[in-house]
Amino acid sequence: MSAPGRLVVVATPIGNLGDLSPRAAAVLAEVDVVACEDTRHTGRLLSAAGIRTRRLASLHAHNEAARTAELGNLLAQGASVALVSDAGTPLVSDPGARLVQAAVRVGAVVTAVPGPSALLAALVVSGLDTAHFRFEGFLPRTGPERRRRLEVLAVAEEPSVLYESPRRVAATLAALAAACGTDRRVVIARELTKLHEEVWRGTLGAALAERGEGERRGEHVLVLDGAPAPKSAPLPGIEEALGRLRGAGLSVRDAALAAEVLLGLAHRDAYRSALAAGSPPSGEGPEPPVR
Repeated sequence: MSAPGRLVVVATPIGNLGDLSPRAAAVLAEVDVVACEDTRHTGRLLSAAGIRTRRLASLHAHNEAARTAELGNLLAQGASVALVSDAGTPLVSDPGARLVQAAVRVGAVVTAVPGPSALLAALVVSGLDTAHFRFEGFLPRTGPERRRRLEVLAVAEEPSVLYESPRRVAATLAALAAACGTDRRVVIARELTKLHEEVWRGTLGAALAERGEGERRGEHVLVLDGAPAPKSAPLPGIEEALGRLRGAGLSVRDAALAAEVLLGLAHRDAYRSALAAGSPPSGEGPEPPVR
């Protein structure tokens, strides 16, 4: 019985052929099968890069189940398979998750050749905070799931990255403006890495006014800024309670602990309010950190 084979998830260019890494080219040239969304598209990519491969096998949304079973059997028999999408990193709003799962089940070695990604390319040029972010992919076109995801985007405090086709980008901008308000910042990246790459920055209102009509070529990546953090409402009764407690000679720490018990406040809220109410009298020393 032969040892299980190897599946390599390979990132391919999102527009600029120069972004195909030497390692990616070597893998695509040496594997037994290249699984791809469109054999014609991938065939042109390989031809342009001077790569000869043994076999191309289509794997897309309409044949994913059947083709995964076939490729899974090949992997179980020791074959080597590369998985690519039409552009960028596979599985990111593209098929392929089933094949990776099948490879894991049969004990195949699963590795990745990282590289181009429209998601990351748009995020890092957006100028927005990238410490944390959400990836939404393509929003549903209609229905309750679309409304639910728009509601989530409206309150998410971290930037959100969405994909959209040129035909639907205007409708998506309008839906985002309705859910998030016209003042929310958005970055629209189009034709990334290509000759006519465009990165537009502004508010959703300005985007609707400037880009709400007409169709611009190329896939769009929208980076929506996060919602502003909600303003903290004053804690009921805290100021009066702290004033009385401090007036009785209690330190900030002790006043906060007492307010916590008397008013049923969270320790952090009580302590921060006590600090905001005023510095401790001289001689009290430094206060301990909030737990």
